[in-house]
Amino acid sequence: MLKIGILLGDDIGLEVVPEAVKVMKAAAAKTGLQIQWSEHAIGKRGHELHGHTFPQQTQKELENVDGWLCGPIGHNAYPRNDPTWIMPPVRKRFELYANIKPVKSYANIPSVHKNVDIVFLREVTEGLQSSDTVVAGAGEFRPNEEIAIGTRVVTRKGANRVARAAFEIAQTRKRKIVTALHKEPVYRLVCGMFAEECRKVAQAFPDVTFNEVLIDGFMMKAVINPHAFDVVVTTNQFGDIVTDLGAGLVGGLGLAPGLVCGEHQAMAQATHGSAPDIAGKNIANPYALIMSGQMLLAWLGRKRGVAQALEAAALMERGMEKVIAEGKHLTPDLGGDASTQRMGDAVAAVI
Repeated sequence: MLKIGILLGDDIGLEVVPEAVKVMKAAAAKTGLQIQWSEHAIGKRGHELHGHTFPQQTQKELENVDGWLCGPIGHNAYPRNDPTWIMPPVRKRFELYANIKPVKSYANIPSVHKNVDIVFLREVTEGLQSSDTVVAGAGEFRPNEEIAIGTRVVTRKGANRVARAAFEIAQTRKRKIVTALHKEPVYRLVCGMFAEECRKVAQAFPDVTFNEVLIDGFMMKAVINPHAFDVVVTTNQFGDIVTDLGAGLVGGLGLAPGLVCGEHQAMAQATHGSAPDIAGKNIANPYALIMSGQMLLAWLGRKRGVAQALEAAALMERGMEKVIAEGKHLTPDLGGDASTQRMGDAVAAVI
C-alpha cells in the first residue's frame, strides 16, 4: 500500500489539488492500487492552524508518507519580515533535489510550436534561491541601504545527482539526448563545477548523447527550434526561468506539471503559482496538478516496484490525452468553457 499526502496550498490549490486526487483515486480503483491518503496543513492554512506556513507537525507527518501532492503556495501575499510567513522550504527539508518538468504540446491546443516534447530537470536544493540553499539564516543579505548581496551555491554532490537523474530519464526516451545548460565562460567556478559533473556522469551513459549549451543561447534556440531538445538539465535559478519558457512554448503554465524527487520520497507540484486573481471562480486549469499526480504514481511505481501504480499512471495519461483530444471539457485557458471540476470529472470518467 502506498501512503500519499495531500497539501492543498493556497488560492487555486484548494480547487485543483482535489481534482488531481479525484483522478488518482479513479485510476487506483481501476487497477486495484491501494493508497492510504492523509491531509496535511501548509501555507495559509498551516498558519491558521499552527502559527506557521510550514508547521513542525506537517514536517513530522510527511516523514511517514511515500510522497505527496502540494498545491501552489501564495507566498507573494505573505507578510514580509515575519519568520512565521515563509515560502515553505519543503525541497530542502526532505532532500528533494531533482525537479522534473515535462512540457508537451497537443495538436488541438494553440501553441507557439507543435510536436514539442521536452523534459526539464532543475536542481532545487542549492543554487541562488536563498530558501533552498540554507538550513538557517538567509542566502541573501543587505549590509547597508546601498548594497544587496546574494550567494549562489553549487556542490559536486548536487550537480552529480541531478545530472544522473537526467541521464536515467533520457534512457527511457526515444531520442536519448541530454543537454546541460550553464554559463561556464562567465561563471567559471560555479557553472564550471556543474558542467564538470555533467560530463563525468555522461561517461557512464554511453548510449545517451550529451551536449552543452550556454543558457542565453538556449533561450533563443528553444524559441526558434524546441525540437532540437529532449532532456534538459540545469541549476536552480536557470531552471526556474527556462521551465517557464518551456511552458510558454506549449500553451502556458496550466500545461506545466512537475515532480520534485529525492532518493526515497517525491512531491507532485505544478509549475504554476496560486493565481489569486481567479481563485474561487472554478475556472483554474487542473491539468498541471493532475499530471503532476500522474508523475508521482509513475515514480512510486518504478521506485517501489508497484506495477499497479505504473498502470494507474498510464491510465491517467491516456485519460487526459482523450479529454484534450475531444475538446469538450476544457477550461477557458485551453479554449473551452468547462469548470475546473468538470474537467477533472471528465478525466476521471474516461478512466
